[in-house]
Amino acid sequence: MPPASPSRRQSVPPESGWSPHGSGSADTTVTNAGPHHIAALVYDGVTLLDLAGPAEVFKEANRFGADYRIALLSPTGADVVSNLGVRIAVDGAVSPEAASDTLLVAGSDLYPRAPVPGYLADAARTPAAVAGRIASICTGAFVLAAAGLLDGKRATTHWQVTHELAARCPTCRVEPDAIYVRDGSTYTSAGVTAGIDLALALVEEDHGADLARHVARALVVYMQRAGGQSQFSAPLQGPPPRSPALRKITDRVTADPRADHSLGELAKHLNVSTRHLTRLFQDELSTTPARYVENIRFDMARALLDQGHTATQAATLAGFPSYESMRRVFARNLKISPAAYQRRFSTTRLVSA
Repeated sequence: MPPASPSRRQSVPPESGWSPHGSGSADTTVTNAGPHHIAALVYDGVTLLDLAGPAEVFKEANRFGADYRIALLSPTGADVVSNLGVRIAVDGAVSPEAASDTLLVAGSDLYPRAPVPGYLADAARTPAAVAGRIASICTGAFVLAAAGLLDGKRATTHWQVTHELAARCPTCRVEPDAIYVRDGSTYTSAGVTAGIDLALALVEEDHGADLARHVARALVVYMQRAGGQSQFSAPLQGPPPRSPALRKITDRVTADPRADHSLGELAKHLNVSTRHLTRLFQDELSTTPARYVENIRFDMARALLDQGHTATQAATLAGFPSYESMRRVFARNLKISPAAYQRRFSTTRLVSA
């Protein structure tokens, strides 16, 4: 049975150029940029944040002179209801005649648990055939996979369901720890807020790093994390220690990363053997004392670089024995150097020594 005539939202192109009433800044603008049409595929149960997060990035970019125009499309043209019960009015149905520069597919909690319906896979396949690039947010990768759009490609999704994606798309190389992955003109992102990182990366690709950095700053988020960066902040990967003794040590390290936190010194502070302390860390945090200290120092160094300190200053203030030791930690965790991290993320001028 054909759907009842859907109610349509009034399609108004997002404002272009800087507005004094917005959160943007007038010091970086794009000139002579043509419109960039984004077709966002939505469906019942779609995760609202997967749609709203990237949309805010594109809207903010328009304040600096970009001209992103988002059309919300559903498989039939009928309005849809999000995972939060919010009704989303759409612009119409997917169509092979409506070419877009970018196809954006948001995720849902539904389809890692159940097969993607054929009509939804078809709805993704249709606009993908005429889109300049394809992007999915979080579990939207399952829709792309069902449509055959990830065959033979690298991809990622929310870390909790990467194994399921790999099982459903055996020819796809799933990267479980990446924030977002680009394979040719196909982009996939990790869970929920990683969609913001991906949207910032797309803005940078379209309009350059300076504009993307200003958008990130206006939205009070970091300049987008590198795609290969881990989905996790290392000290937050597990729950806090249950053991009061171990919590005492982790609090001590966090409070002053620069102090002497050698294994012997930490064990002495608790009046336990080094072997016992190592076992406590392994049992509760699945790491060693040395690696835990390193992770805390790594987080502090990132914060210092964000604030504008030089890499050498950050290494010293965070407690690393040398710049080289900090560089190795950045390479292992982020696949980039401290200097590259600062160029990509920092919105603050270097502070004086």
